Amino acid sequence: MSCEPGPRLSVPAELRAAVEVLAATGAGSPRVDAELLLAHLLGRSRTQLLLAGGLDAGTAVRYRELVGQRAEGIPLQHLTGTAPFRHLELVVGPGVFIPRPETELVLELATAQLRVAGTVVDLCAGSGAIALAVAQEYPAARVVAVERSAAALEWLRRNATARAAAGDRPIEVVPADVTDPGLLAGLTGSVDVVLSNPPYVPERLRAELSVEVSHDPDEAVFAGEDGLALMPGLLRTAARLLRPGGLAVIEHDESQPKSMTRLLIEGQSWHTVAAHTDLAGQARFATAHRR
Repeated sequence: MSCEPGPRLSVPAELRAAVEVLAATGAGSPRVDAELLLAHLLGRSRTQLLLAGGLDAGTAVRYRELVGQRAEGIPLQHLTGTAPFRHLELVVGPGVFIPRPETELVLELATAQLRVAGTVVDLCAGSGAIALAVAQEYPAARVVAVERSAAALEWLRRNATARAAAGDRPIEVVPADVTDPGLLAGLTGSVDVVLSNPPYVPERLRAELSVEVSHDPDEAVFAGEDGLALMPGLLRTAARLLRPGGLAVIEHDESQPKSMTRLLIEGQSWHTVAAHTDLAGQARFATAHRR
């Protein structure tokens, strides 16, 4: 019996086949997804793929399985186990909301305040994306991440431990409901910046969402029929924690800019309330300063 290895399969050919499979499902970025899946499987960067020298049969089979799972709507990040956010690579999986690129604008909208912030609080922290990005980019700030979900907290703590081991300033993880009137009582009136990407999708839109969203936990996505169920309590907490002049930046659904502005103005705790658009021109963020 021969012990010689079998023929190696062409990387470009496998990528082309994967792109065809993913494109047929209507995936938004079939080429990128195909390359990222193969790079993950081989432990290489995307730019190194063509230097791989071919795939053995076992690796090719595993790759086709991953492509098939992606074609079925399983999020790319669940298949690779990681999600990029600003300069970070976070571990994610079932039970935690996958951070989206548009949420990076939350930090952009707070840049001036973050440069001089002493204390920053991330409400509804999920995987820790916002909090850990702040800790890495603004190491002078004390960063507190608040999350209620036990499943999400596991991912948050893993990411926080990994980033601290990598040399970033450690963050404080607080397991709690962001609407709790006693949350972070010791920080009342002293926080410089509150950031949040809370659950905000209206329940009535559930049927219109992509299959990928179904893999995010419901409690991290939906917030009542109009998507605003959590906002009044979250805004009360933000107002209590912030010092006078402190900044809140809240992500919300594109259908909610007028509702968010009304909530902030009617709350009577805020001034310079403003709506901001994402890169696609959709109003997705609200900012306000504590009176």
